[in-house]
Amino acid sequence: MSTDHPPGFLDKERTIASRTFNRWLVPPAALAIHLSIGMAYGFSVFWLPLSRAVGVHEPVGCDGVGFIARVFSTRCDWPVSMLGWTYTLFFVFLGSAAALFGHWLEREGPRKAGFVATLCWCGGLFISALGVYTHQIWLMWLGSGVIGGIGLGLGYISPVSTLIKWFPDHRGVATGLAIMGFGGGAMIGAPLADRLMNTFATDSSVGVWQTFVTLGVIYFISMMLGAFGYRLPPPGWQPPSGAVKKEKPLVTSAHVHVNVAVRTPQFWLLWGVLCLNVSAGIGVIGMASPMLQEVFGGQLMGSPARLADLTEGERAQVATIAAAFAGLLSLFNIAGRIGWASASDIVGRKLTYTIFFLLGCALYVSAPIAGEAGRIGFFVVIFCVILTMYGGGFATVPAYLADLFGTQHVGAIHGRLLTAWSVAGILGPVAVNYIREFQLARGVPAHQAYNVTMYVLAGMLLLGLLCNLMMRPVDTKHHMTKEQIEKELAASPGHPSSSAAVSDRPGDTANYRLLLVLVWTGVAIPLAWGVWITLSKALVFFQ
Repeated sequence: MSTDHPPGFLDKERTIASRTFNRWLVPPAALAIHLSIGMAYGFSVFWLPLSRAVGVHEPVGCDGVGFIARVFSTRCDWPVSMLGWTYTLFFVFLGSAAALFGHWLEREGPRKAGFVATLCWCGGLFISALGVYTHQIWLMWLGSGVIGGIGLGLGYISPVSTLIKWFPDHRGVATGLAIMGFGGGAMIGAPLADRLMNTFATDSSVGVWQTFVTLGVIYFISMMLGAFGYRLPPPGWQPPSGAVKKEKPLVTSAHVHVNVAVRTPQFWLLWGVLCLNVSAGIGVIGMASPMLQEVFGGQLMGSPARLADLTEGERAQVATIAAAFAGLLSLFNIAGRIGWASASDIVGRKLTYTIFFLLGCALYVSAPIAGEAGRIGFFVVIFCVILTMYGGGFATVPAYLADLFGTQHVGAIHGRLLTAWSVAGILGPVAVNYIREFQLARGVPAHQAYNVTMYVLAGMLLLGLLCNLMMRPVDTKHHMTKEQIEKELAASPGHPSSSAAVSDRPGDTANYRLLLVLVWTGVAIPLAWGVWITLSKALVFFQ
């Protein structure tokens, strides 16, 4: 590598840590980014206010106006169905960007990826604010959906490879901590956005564009701190406990190139594992609130009446309880990301996913039984446990990839694997919604319309179980040779040209202790606030 010019702040070489660096400083940097982009899950908080952005108090309809005309109209309010395309674009472009730029991330380093993710995600929010201000929904689709979706993909995968390199002895814990933030982003962002909209709302504005700008500024600061907090371990670094033993089944000490990995059966088996696990979970997330309302109706308030027989006021009370149910699922989604991923360090990734599929299948089959029996508490527990496994699946898969393919290209491989998420984002909701509509069209009562859906989702999990049981170690013919690895490292922009890049500095250890307290406090405070808000709302459900 040429030394004519010193490396810039975004260059990979500038992220090489000293040998006294405390590796526990890296997860908070990842959390700062994931808690910001995780607000994508909470964007539905904007749909109802935006559906009356023109009328402010009541939606302004435009009868006879086609879809294309409504996209560019400044007089017609947008229906929720049009706004929902933003959510679809989020996850299509998340998976696509992760697949396209995963290898670039490995080459250029996590700091540059985090920086670009910040510009895309926050820039997308600013463009969306302009779209709301000028009432042009295509600007919101472009800003948050497309550009923001690219930021989601880059931000999501930016810490994965880095954390696995820092925590070879606790891969599940490390990736679980980071990816937990993506599940927790909405838990913090949604109530914050609600408060901001109420603050900015006036007789002539619903307060959404101002909220987008405010969130964009907050997230810009948080994500920049995270991006510049990333560090890579110095060459030859080992955890304090010493060299990591690679004696567990399916755990390799070799490395597989990303272009080779995607041609192995293990990659596609794991693609199926992730896609089927996520499809089942994301289908439930999208219909959690209406499902609880339709299955139990007045029973949620102690009345035997079905939902259709309730008064408008009673339906509002039921909707409030169902919203608390959705919030509770979000909390268990987060808990599962750190809990299951940490457990996988002990029991192994393959067994962890086997538990997901077997237990998940039993729970989905049990849900209709709980609904028919009117066992509300049992029904809620079933789906809370299911959501832990949904979140746990996301958090465990990067460690599973590192076990199978090594750490050299794990970020790039993970990026390509996330195309399974894009497919699941369509497959899961479509399965739940269309099966429900088919059942209702056949005359099935609304409270029984989800029974067949639960059996179909259980069938998806059985297919996922088969994919997982077929997993075997990657054939040694796919492993990179020592010469290939050394050549690749030498060509990397982050390859250190002198020992100064990783030298120890006096006072580092003491400084890192103080910094450790500060950065963990910085991410713990908003997380604790989000948990408190969620539990406060969930108490309504149990009263």
